[in-house]
This record gives sequence, structure tokens and C-alpha cells, in this order.
Amino acid sequence: MSALGRAFLTSMGTAGALLVVGAAAASAAGALAVGSCGAYGVSYDFSEAAPAQTAALDQCSGDCKIVVAEMRHNCAALAVDLRNICGALGFASAARLGIAQNTALRQCYLHGGKDCIIRAWVCDAKG
Repeated sequence: MSALGRAFLTSMGTAGALLVVGAAAASAAGALAVGSCGAYGVSYDFSEAAPAQTAALDQCSGDCKIVVAEMRHNCAALAVDLRNICGALGFASAARLGIAQNTALRQCYLHGGKDCIIRAWVCDAKG
């Protein structure tokens, strides 16, 4: 992996640390995985965390990691900088889609994004 890729994943973990739902909490129904240069994977409406995380990682190409590990009756969003897809990003989870999207966009701008857009979103309905 390139130095840029390692820096991306490191900053991604730091940037979203407060937004990531802990894996030790109650079982989950969905997950969001993020990789370098806009790669992502989502899952929803699973009954347990492990299969949801595996499904999200399977959809994500490259060196990806779970950034929202447990979703139950909530939404997650990923924002990336349209000017530099391999640059700034933000992600969040919240009870409402609009809140998750707005928070992800704010995180992207806070981390240097100049033209941030929502790249992906997912909501879990069955959790």
C-alpha cells in the first residue's frame, strides 16, 4: 500500500473515532466499510454484526476497514472530496439519514475537503 493510502486509512480511523459505533455493543444489523480512493461497502437488515461486517467488507475493493460496525434502526453515510477522491473524507451514523449525511459532509470539510459530496449511504430498517 502506498504512503498516501496508509495516511488515508490512518486519518480515516482518527477522524471517525468518535463516530464509530463500538463493536462490543449489542448485536447489529448493518455496517459501513471504507477503503482508499472512495472505495466502500455497505450492508443492512442483517440479524447479527459479524455477517453484516463481512458483507460490507466483501463489497469494498482494496484495503478496507469497517468504520460503522453496528447499525440498528439507523443510517450511515460516507462523504468524499470530489476534487480529490483519494483525499479528505468523512463518515457518520445517526438515527436519521439527513443527520448522518450532514455530519459526514462536515467531517470531510474539517479534514481538508474542498468539494465534499455524499459517496454512499445506508439505512437499516429491520434491526
